Amino acid sequence: MTETTGKPRISAAIITSGDRVLMVRRRVKEGESWQFPAGAIEADETPEEEAAVRETLEEAGLKVEADRLIGQRVHPKTQREMSYTACTVVGGEAHVADADELDAVAWVGLDEIPEYVPYPLYDKVQEYLEGALDSLA
Repeated sequence: MTETTGKPRISAAIITSGDRVLMVRRRVKEGESWQFPAGAIEADETPEEEAAVRETLEEAGLKVEADRLIGQRVHPKTQREMSYTACTVVGGEAHVADADELDAVAWVGLDEIPEYVPYPLYDKVQEYLEGALDSLA
């Protein structure tokens, strides 16, 4: 994906463990917003491998490895280019590691996601989570 908005591309980590997915509550100027760990892709990073892994460690103190790219899109609200990467936990315990950006972390079940995110997830992420979490439930 090439940069089209002039803003940095964003990489999101979709991290599952058991029958849960990791979500973080981000501090934003409008209040607080639950999301997946995510952040800007740096010039020397590949979205699916390095940015998602780095952002997860920086924000949630969790060591993960990238498994596969789930999908890419232009986010309908922010118009930012997004990539979504499936990740596996390899070490640590999720916690608020960057208190300037986050104020909470939560392991969320598939049926609980609408309580955290009041709009539909990107369809490829939803499909991935349904397969990954339903198979473990």
